Amino acid sequence: MSNKVKIEPLIEIKDLYKVFGKKPASVMPMVREGLSKDDILAQTGHTVGLKAINLDVYKGEIFVIMGLSGSGKSTLIRHFNRLIDPTEGQILVEGTDVMKLNTKELETFRRKKMAMVFQRFGLMPHRNVQDNVAYGLSVQGVDKATRVDKANKWLETVGLAGYEKQYPSQLSGGQQQRVGLARALCTDAEILLMDEAFSALDPLIRSEMQDQLVELQKELSKTIIFITHDLDEALRIGDRIAILKDGDLIQLGEPVDILLNPADDYVEAFVKDVNRARALTVDTVMKPPAYRLTAETIGEALKEMRQNSANYAYYMTEEGFQGVVCEKALESAAEDNAAAPMDEFKVEEMSVLSPDAPLESIIPATMKSDFPMPVVDDDGDLQGLLSREDLAEVLSDFYKDEKDEVVTESKTD
Repeated sequence: MSNKVKIEPLIEIKDLYKVFGKKPASVMPMVREGLSKDDILAQTGHTVGLKAINLDVYKGEIFVIMGLSGSGKSTLIRHFNRLIDPTEGQILVEGTDVMKLNTKELETFRRKKMAMVFQRFGLMPHRNVQDNVAYGLSVQGVDKATRVDKANKWLETVGLAGYEKQYPSQLSGGQQQRVGLARALCTDAEILLMDEAFSALDPLIRSEMQDQLVELQKELSKTIIFITHDLDEALRIGDRIAILKDGDLIQLGEPVDILLNPADDYVEAFVKDVNRARALTVDTVMKPPAYRLTAETIGEALKEMRQNSANYAYYMTEEGFQGVVCEKALESAAEDNAAAPMDEFKVEEMSVLSPDAPLESIIPATMKSDFPMPVVDDDGDLQGLLSREDLAEVLSDFYKDEKDEVVTESKTD
């Protein structure tokens, strides 16, 4: 039985349905019967936005909701802060049912609990950058000196110190989106809602904003709900990804789950052109760290080695990973002096991989190695192993030719 403490979700979406039209409740039986979105529209004139959505969002994660146009992703994010009311279902934030908030409570909730970053920046052209960022605080009734101080702090955080008195029209698209992000952060809201926040930006600026969001998140640990239609973006920033199609939740999981185990043809179509070598890191595909030696004498090390199925092992001391040891060399040394300490044995040095290295960066080293590459963390601890075969298998769909070469090479070693 697990002793893990159960972590309660920050946000819970339970059996959420949304039907657009004059009499949505009258259409619900058809939705529950499983009629398609197109059939319901043709028969009733009502549009099904969301069907039986159940998901949890945890504190401090970047939760990405993605899908094509019409999938329901923007409809869903607008339920979090009740810009849209559901036809049926519950939205709980820290156990509070958002549907039960009265008008005043909902206003407070939107001002202090959740902040939104829009696709088209949503800046007020007649206010300068500083006033745009401080706007949420002015609505909350915060005094001017505090507003200015906080606005300037967040402008510095997003790389816009010195732009306080500029106006939106004087800024580039990327700079305007940074102002929008600073404005959302300035309210100290715990939850950020980002609806296609970077999709209007040029590719290079978009990439920079993605990097900045990930870096900021390491510092701030906000809870971020991020909407996108771009799987590369989702994989790059998301801790978990929910994929919607025609209002249905098709798959929910970590990026590696989505990429390596697509739930159906729809998800597979999304992932088939993704460069896995760039999207995946070593720790997502490494195998458990088997074959380790920790003995202090050569004889004891040989005994440990013979308990392994392999004829090699990785030698570890209190200082961490030391290198690789072959059984034949150990047998030879044991014949001379089995009682000799292991520090007198010549361990074969070996390059190591970092767990968070992109696969793209470690392909050459892994292909050249005679042994599975050790994955070692900053403390020198062996976290896992990555072989040529493992690498070939995970990259096979994207690099078919390389797979054949790697497998052929490994068989002829």
